[in-house]
Amino acid sequence: MKTLKLTNETTKTLLDKLLKRSPISYGSYEKSVNDIITQVRENGDQAVFELEKKFDHVELSEKNIKVTEEEIKEAYDLVDQELLTVIRKSLVNIRDYHARQRQNSWFETKDTGIILGQKVTPLNRAGVYVPGGKAVYPSSVLMNVVPAKVAGVPEIIMCTPPGPDGKVYPSTLVAACEAGVDTIYKVGGAQAVAAMAFGTESVPKVDKIVGPGNIYVALAKKAVFGYVSIDSIAGPSEILVLADETANPRFVVADLLSQAEHDEMASSILITTSETLAEEVKREIDGFLKVLSRADIIEKSLDQYGYILIAQDKAQALDAVNEIASEHLEIVTANPFEDMTRVKNAGAIFLGTYASEPLGDYFAGPNHVLPTNGTAKFFSALCVDDFIKKSSIISYSKEALEQVHKDIETFANCEKLTAHANSIAVRFEDKES
Repeated sequence: MKTLKLTNETTKTLLDKLLKRSPISYGSYEKSVNDIITQVRENGDQAVFELEKKFDHVELSEKNIKVTEEEIKEAYDLVDQELLTVIRKSLVNIRDYHARQRQNSWFETKDTGIILGQKVTPLNRAGVYVPGGKAVYPSSVLMNVVPAKVAGVPEIIMCTPPGPDGKVYPSTLVAACEAGVDTIYKVGGAQAVAAMAFGTESVPKVDKIVGPGNIYVALAKKAVFGYVSIDSIAGPSEILVLADETANPRFVVADLLSQAEHDEMASSILITTSETLAEEVKREIDGFLKVLSRADIIEKSLDQYGYILIAQDKAQALDAVNEIASEHLEIVTANPFEDMTRVKNAGAIFLGTYASEPLGDYFAGPNHVLPTNGTAKFFSALCVDDFIKKSSIISYSKEALEQVHKDIETFANCEKLTAHANSIAVRFEDKES
């Protein structure tokens, strides 16, 4: 990890480097992704089957593209019972947390004959993408499906790539079944996104696509946005730890490395006012690397995107925290709750020594689908709101409209939209004659 004095220039240089990891910057892949999307859009199932054979090396047809009840039963037989118990415990926490986000329709009636309101309606069908290949993330299945279920989405489908044997990871299938997915399709990559966005003979068109994936999946989601809604175009994982001299350096290092192991492009940053802590953190890293299974990935991640930034004081440190707007923010200081009140930009905030980031990944309940690459300045975690629509309700009696019709006509005429003005005025022609 690189140790730097925190300055405005340091922060700017760091942000420029981190932003280059965004999928939005990977223009060289876009043509390949767009070609895949066009094939699926024009040729439906046939294109999906050909692309699955090419990329996932599996023979698919309309007969085996859908996961069967027998395959799900087999998955339950293969999954360790201890893991199944943990999945169910985690589901309770995730459901309880997201249930507090649920919104209801509301109406306000006034004595003047005006009724205003908002009608909340869930999306009709949501599509969840789940990575396969080397990645096995049943936790992501839970985090993407539960808010849709809580929102009341009547149909949730899932696409995930199978292995060459045509099977899906048992833990992925079990998590999907426990969370409430209705149908699972054995399709991966950009072709899965295209299939859900436009529909094929086998895969139905959805209203929204959520879920993580590689660069092809991310760019495919970007390309189909507008035909369907998407959650976000997620970049590599990030953690920022704000710590002072009271922090345990061993805990801090463990948390930084928990994100660095995701991939070589993950970012792990420590901001501290304590030079002593900074030195202790650097000393602790080597010890962990000797025992962690993904040490090679961690080392590459730390070499490229690992930073220890030493701030002059807490105010400067917090300014940098807000400017970086990290996906995960841990505050390990003497007064974490007080410091949290000064944080404006972060995907998820973990407070205190024992709120380690993996607690949020797996178990606490808040969603782990979070904004990356500084987008926490204007995006939020995936939530129930992402799976609902809000329709405005307006009703005026004749008497209520009569009191304001001249005002509306004045506004419309100001914009030279005479048909707008006429739409109001025609209702009171008898009053003008």
